[in-house]
Amino acid sequence: MPNPKQTDRFPTSDDILTFLREGNGKITKRELARAFQIKGPDKVLLKKLLREMLNDGLIAQDAGRALRPADRLPGVQVVEFSGLDKHGDALLRPVKWDRSEPAPTIYLSDDKRKKHPALGPGDRALVRLIPIKDDPPTYRAQILKLLKASPRSILGVFHGGENGGRIHPIDKKNRDEYWVDRDDVRGAVDGELVTAEPVLRRRRDMGPKRARVRERLGDVSDARSISMIAIHAHDIPNEFPENVLQEADNAKPVTLDKREDLRQIPLITIDPVDARDHDDAIWAEPDTDPKNPDGWHTLVAIADVAHYVRPESALDREATKRGNSCYFPDRVVPMLPEALSAGLCSLKPGEDRACMAVHMWFDKNGNKLRHKFVRGLMNSHANITYARVQAALDGAPDAEAEPLLKPVLEPLHNAFKALMTARAKREPLDLDLPERKIELDDQGHVRGISLRERFDAHRIVEEFMIAANVAAAEELEKKRTAAMYRVHEEPPMDKLESLREFLASLDLKLTKGAVMMPRLFNGILNKVQDTAHEHLVNQVVLRSQTQAYYSPDNRGHFGLALPKYAHFTSPIRRYSDLLVHRGLIRALGLGDDGLTDAEIEEMEGIGEQISATERRAMAAERDSTDRYMASYLADHVGDEFIGRITGVTRFGLFVELEPSGGDGLIPISEIGNDYYFHDEALHALVGEKTGQTFKLGDKVDVRLTEANRFTGGLKLELTGSDNDPQMKNLKFMRKRGRRSNTRSNKRAATGTKTVSHKKRR
Repeated sequence: MPNPKQTDRFPTSDDILTFLREGNGKITKRELARAFQIKGPDKVLLKKLLREMLNDGLIAQDAGRALRPADRLPGVQVVEFSGLDKHGDALLRPVKWDRSEPAPTIYLSDDKRKKHPALGPGDRALVRLIPIKDDPPTYRAQILKLLKASPRSILGVFHGGENGGRIHPIDKKNRDEYWVDRDDVRGAVDGELVTAEPVLRRRRDMGPKRARVRERLGDVSDARSISMIAIHAHDIPNEFPENVLQEADNAKPVTLDKREDLRQIPLITIDPVDARDHDDAIWAEPDTDPKNPDGWHTLVAIADVAHYVRPESALDREATKRGNSCYFPDRVVPMLPEALSAGLCSLKPGEDRACMAVHMWFDKNGNKLRHKFVRGLMNSHANITYARVQAALDGAPDAEAEPLLKPVLEPLHNAFKALMTARAKREPLDLDLPERKIELDDQGHVRGISLRERFDAHRIVEEFMIAANVAAAEELEKKRTAAMYRVHEEPPMDKLESLREFLASLDLKLTKGAVMMPRLFNGILNKVQDTAHEHLVNQVVLRSQTQAYYSPDNRGHFGLALPKYAHFTSPIRRYSDLLVHRGLIRALGLGDDGLTDAEIEEMEGIGEQISATERRAMAAERDSTDRYMASYLADHVGDEFIGRITGVTRFGLFVELEPSGGDGLIPISEIGNDYYFHDEALHALVGEKTGQTFKLGDKVDVRLTEANRFTGGLKLELTGSDNDPQMKNLKFMRKRGRRSNTRSNKRAATGTKTVSHKKRR
């Protein structure tokens, strides 16, 4: 990174642009302040200058707050093969390029150390870009990860007969219908879920778009097809390559060897009744050190996935591609094959298992005094559900929980109380957002939808996991070893200002100019607790937050009010945790399977990749839930419900039905007897003449008019609107107004004089 000339003057925009062009690596506001020796109040001036440069289009800001000249591409991004130059060298182009000027030239770096195959047509890769020259803009790309080409397929329901058929896409955004010629049906039958590929038409061809069936996925009416739709729609890898399965099948149980023997410690796993893997175990006892009266010694043991999934193995490459497991109501798409995820890496009671464990010592107020990471061999003494743990702590243990109550469960509960004391002092963001659970019968049909119960037992496990995650981040930072942090930055200024305006409408004040901390939000949430605005304010505060992501740059975790945080506790289902395990193995000399130099070099790109796969999984899980919900409600079309407004847009209201939780849309054309405008600050639709307001969080009476189980879409109407003569009159006037406007436009086009109408806004 260049050293700016030492002067007493404040840097100009040209100085900053020069510095950004000449610098290497990620440059943030902090690096600029350090390089130009900007301190104290001048940091505010720097922030203002950078904001002006962003607004003027001189610089751009990437994920992780990295700054760059606006005409320069981000340092890490996804590219695709675009051809060869006259010398036969591979050329690439950014996947996302929507500017009018030609894309810059990107050459693929010839890196002999890497074993990536050559790129060809349709191939994509995550690369690090190194600028070669600015005029014309030219870059050299180093491949970080090969990516699967973007899906070029249609997922839909096939309807047809002898002469072919049609495909109706299940994607809500795809309103096209595709014709399939008889030769392209490939055995698909009416009502079957299929994937298909578009067929290019000649320019003179008329009629619907064309496609050919590529894969048959079974009867769309089968309840189990709902998750398959989400899996295919979001391109989630669903089958393991043969070499990956072979590696998993060849894995063997570990022996004690140099591991710490933890088998006599009564570690237990606490999970939901429908848990599909068991990767974390906990235990606690009073600290015997007289210097720590009423303190606690705790142990968190996590499956040692790093022992089985080695860097650059087939298992590792597949786990990187998947990034995480995906959970659906009827199935899980695991990050690792079942031989590991449900076998050797699942902490089953009574079976020896390899683990990474952390001993932690806390004082009576929950402050951590020290910790120690070990590689061990454990044997879980029990697996017990949250509900049964809670019943035991409440004085009603069943036969299996009774022997665990005094020696294991009560010490865990008391250690948890100490941790809660420290948590209360830290004051993390405390949102009250109920979570719903979809219950299925043996045929995969929705039996019911209920709120997930929250017990102290849940919070015991959560607090132990948070403490272990913090210890992992602290240990890696202490040892100066690369870490994959879980980053949650504070809310951006524009969202805070919008939130501040909204709260002011409820006579609530969010202090302006104060250092933003979670306790400020908690103060607001406490004021509205048990009031009519509680649900609304929780939703709006949630929407003001940034999305968490993975990065090798530590920027803290705002929501948890923690300066250092990394995911350590679920390497079976999250690749980020596996990297943290490898980092600890390297830092502490616990084996030869730790983090490699190549992984450290690629950390930024891997963070981008697994953050993207996490968002993909969340979207797929949400889509699957929507479709199950629509399937459940399909038998209730015409029924009336109480709903709560969860989204307000210029085209209508999104309403969550109670108690099921299904989300449906009320189009703005079906709302009330007035013209409505969208007030973004109030999160409301407001009637132009009547002032009638529909605000986020309001309860409304609605009727379900449509439930599409294939798309997950629900359509609603406000009850009584069909019988309201004013509503009918308004719809008539709107239609008449549209016809008048159409006639006016025709007259204007031909020069005919017409009477102007007052335009409504």
